[in-house]
Amino acid sequence: MKIKPAEACRYDIVALGEVMLRLDPGEGRISTARAFHVWEGGGEYNVARGLRRCFGCRAALVTALVDNDVGRLIEDLILQGGVDTTWITWLPYDGVGRATRNALNFTERGFGVRGAIGCSDRGHTAAAAIATGDIDWDEIFGSHGTRWFHTGGIFAALSETTAGVAAEAMQAARRHGAIVSYDLNYRPSLWKSIGGTPRAAAVNRELVHHVDVLLGNEEDFIKALGFETPTDDENLVDLDLDAYEQLLRAVMAGYPQLEVVATTLRQVHSASVNDWSGVCMTRDEGFRVGPHLERLEILDRVGGGDSFASGFFYGLLNERPPEEALAYGVAHGALAMTTPGDTSMARLDEVERLRRGASPRVQR
Repeated sequence: MKIKPAEACRYDIVALGEVMLRLDPGEGRISTARAFHVWEGGGEYNVARGLRRCFGCRAALVTALVDNDVGRLIEDLILQGGVDTTWITWLPYDGVGRATRNALNFTERGFGVRGAIGCSDRGHTAAAAIATGDIDWDEIFGSHGTRWFHTGGIFAALSETTAGVAAEAMQAARRHGAIVSYDLNYRPSLWKSIGGTPRAAAVNRELVHHVDVLLGNEEDFIKALGFETPTDDENLVDLDLDAYEQLLRAVMAGYPQLEVVATTLRQVHSASVNDWSGVCMTRDEGFRVGPHLERLEILDRVGGGDSFASGFFYGLLNERPPEEALAYGVAHGALAMTTPGDTSMARLDEVERLRRGASPRVQR
């Protein structure tokens, strides 16, 4: 891939997506909680924040928020992560939220045999109201410049307009020489009332034609893009490396403009113990496998895939070979899942140590 030089751009990465206020009951349950911690989070935003906070990249966010105290709380959390808020559109608050509102996401972490649960409250949100023509993409990608643009299937599913916005942004990014990445991030709940899996596949198939680097898991590629299961076993979590290679190779063949396709590998022993790795297929170097972390202990798995993406993109932005980029992604994703919240609290030196196989001994 031809990545623009850093000195030619204001940003290393620009992300397009919704940012929600996450309400976290900690060790408890949503349905019985009496207090919540709050974090910010959103699939596309998490990637940009990880690149900024852990890897020191210059990151910006394109989204919309309602101008009330909840919106300003989300903004304050974004600012703490160091992400540029210049391109946030502020919509007026009507006093109730009948027209537009800010998104909420109630998420409990899970433990042992109890899986994590998410309960989103994000209908008619400010980000869902963004329509084509609302954002001056030529100013962002042309006048200011960015090396990388990232969005995903969560944003595309928010409303009847957001997939068009994603396509408009991708086309502008490519026109100005930015690498375009897209995380399929298939969520059945988001597509349920607007056409389900067939609609998700139709939308994503169109958008992926504008993408250079595609992320997803086995369910994403099969349900959100319509590829066939590469095995007779309907239990997709048990795919072996040969099946993953076959699946990623089929995706690359179906979209000739793709340069890289990558996925995390997660074997779930319990909500708090997973095997963790990642693989990718590149146009030049074929199928590559990242480090394998067995029986990784997890505090909060939400955002692990986004943090994998941050580390993986960091490697690619710095023109590291695929195996090294995967190692950054696997290490960063693993560390992100040892802390609460959607976003990473890891430092680059911690990622480097884990990437090189250092033990988790006390650092004094």
